[in-house]
Amino acid sequence: MILYFTGTGNSRYTAQYLAKLMDDEIVCINDYLKQNKTKETFTSQRPFVFVTPVYAWRIPKIITDFIKTSTFTGTRKIYFIITCGESIGNAEKYLLRLCREKHLHYMGCMAIQMPENYLVMFKTPTASESAKIIQNAKFPIEKAADAIKSESTFPTKQPSFAGRLESGIVNDMFYTFMVKAKGFYATDQCIQCKKCESVCPLNNVSCAKGQPSWGNRCTHCMACICCCPVQAIEYKKSSIGKNRYYNTLTIE
Repeated sequence: MILYFTGTGNSRYTAQYLAKLMDDEIVCINDYLKQNKTKETFTSQRPFVFVTPVYAWRIPKIITDFIKTSTFTGTRKIYFIITCGESIGNAEKYLLRLCREKHLHYMGCMAIQMPENYLVMFKTPTASESAKIIQNAKFPIEKAADAIKSESTFPTKQPSFAGRLESGIVNDMFYTFMVKAKGFYATDQCIQCKKCESVCPLNNVSCAKGQPSWGNRCTHCMACICCCPVQAIEYKKSSIGKNRYYNTLTIE
């Protein structure tokens, strides 16, 4: 069973490609989060595979919490596929801790480089650059699928000193100081299409008064700002003039 969470489509695309290669069931965690269903039971005789983006060099806290409050039956084997703009730091340390807590058999994590979407801090790629990155991602996704089908563990990589800091103290600071919705705002270009409201996985965007407003449950997935068809959403001054990236590719 492949379970994925996505903000701007990278993990959805990766999960769909894995599901096609493995002929496996696929589950969208966003659908559960939008319905506030966080205490579900998932049953599979094949390994569980979580596909998720990296947030400050670890998996998103909302996905850690989702795994903690969910029940997994059948197999105890679990893999993690983490989409990232560059690296996942020392994310594995915290995944191992999570799996021990849930009594799951950790089979490893694999980083898949995909186009950067976190325009709050980083430069985002052009359309042509994104297409090249996605094309290059197919081979490692295929390697991951082969390993999962044979139920082989993913190879382990020793994190660098910088990676340990990024997944540790930097991650803590990220959630303390950065993950806030109050920096988002809509400009006069807003056409009130409500797409930002519909894509928010935590129902944190409301267009009840026409233009969007943000609550206090933001996870900084960048779905709202990147999906806007007229680029009417900004985040403070950080996003002004930057490319918006939203992966609309689908795997049939």
